[in-house]
Amino acid sequence: MVAIDLTGVTKTYGDVTALQGVDLTVEDGEVFGFLGPNGAGKSTTIDILLDHARPTAGQATVLGMDAQDETVAIRERTGVLPEQFGPLGEMTGRQHVAFTVEAKDADDDPDAILQRVGIAHAADRPASGYSKGMTQRLMLGMALVGEPELLILDEPTTGLDPNGARQMRQIVHEEADRGATVFFSSHILEQVEAVCDRVGILDAGNLVAVDSIDGLREAAGTTGEMAIVLDAVPDGLVTDLEDLEGVTSVRVEEDTVTVGCENPAKGAVVRSCQDAGATVENIETSEASLEDLFAAYTGGV
Repeated sequence: MVAIDLTGVTKTYGDVTALQGVDLTVEDGEVFGFLGPNGAGKSTTIDILLDHARPTAGQATVLGMDAQDETVAIRERTGVLPEQFGPLGEMTGRQHVAFTVEAKDADDDPDAILQRVGIAHAADRPASGYSKGMTQRLMLGMALVGEPELLILDEPTTGLDPNGARQMRQIVHEEADRGATVFFSSHILEQVEAVCDRVGILDAGNLVAVDSIDGLREAAGTTGEMAIVLDAVPDGLVTDLEDLEGVTSVRVEEDTVTVGCENPAKGAVVRSCQDAGATVENIETSEASLEDLFAAYTGGV
């Protein structure tokens, strides 16, 4: 089953076009990263999935149901961590989770949920006094109630320290292993790269790329690096390497030559070192980061 399906979704606000003909399919059980610069339309997309906004044109389905006609049924099977959240009055953390358990007619133990997200020690404190990171953990716990089929996480690591971010990633992996679909919207590229099967990049309301990170690297032609340790650096090698197609940079430090290049050029780089008379003693490679890819697809915004 397809978990999320957007077909020709357009959303305008007066003269402003927030989304323009977006077509997107998220498969059941995958962890999908949703990226874009500020104002790209990410929040509008989530609002349409949750029926907080209606598309001007096109159709959105969630878990096989129309996002606008079957909203209640969708929300019963979906866990949401919104970007903005205000605690409910002076309710404690435990009361927040218990409220969600009752609303979803679930049988989760609120204390077990709070333990899982790392705030069991604050269960009896009013959530209005929680830090931003603790509030994020509480909202994640509420989203997990009822073992939802779909998790929509909007900027889930905001306010989390490194330990909290790592715990969040672990929970995402656990939920995916359980069979849930995770729609992960974030501007923190390292978090997306660490957990997502595929990534969609939204720019100015247009979906400019959807693929695995490796697929995005290949399509964008972005460069990684090779650090090649030689017995010695022959005269003229740097010029030879700089002349190779697909090579963007060459730098030398003692007997190590570091070459920025596209994947297809890597073999030619090694052969050029050997043809120049050098013995290759070690090679380490690194791929273009998701940050590099993001910049390539959005014009460096």
